[in-house]
Amino acid sequence: MEKLLGEFSFGLFFWQSLIFIGLILLLKKFAWKPILDAVNEREDSIKEALQSAKEARKEMEALQSDNQRILKEARAERESLLKEARKTSSEMINSAKEEAKAESQKILNQAQEAIQNEKRAAISDLKAQVASISMEIAEKVVRQELEDKDKQLKLVEQLLKDVSLK
Repeated sequence: MEKLLGEFSFGLFFWQSLIFIGLILLLKKFAWKPILDAVNEREDSIKEALQSAKEARKEMEALQSDNQRILKEARAERESLLKEARKTSSEMINSAKEEAKAESQKILNQAQEAIQNEKRAAISDLKAQVASISMEIAEKVVRQELEDKDKQLKLVEQLLKDVSLK
């Protein structure tokens, strides 16, 4: 029985080994290549995905640096525009001040000229009134002086002396 059991085990081992080798050959011929192709294809697609991710990361970094550069340029341009606006505002304020100063000086000069004209007119009017009053006074004085004949003769002689001396 032991011998039978030993032969049975050996036969079983032989047939199991033969079936196993046959199964491996069948798998190699029909299943191994498609499985390896699928694994290789999967490996290639993973490599491509990793490469695409690296390229995308590089592009993102490039875009980010471009965005930073553009942002810096925009800030610089904004500062430049603000500086220009402040300068223009300051120039406009200074110009308006100068115009206002010139206009006020013009108005002041016109007012002074008007005052001078009024002053001249008043002085001229005053002189005319003084002359008129003086003439009236002189006329009254001369009438009183000339009422008497002797006084008239003395006055004429005096006037003749004054005229001949000059």
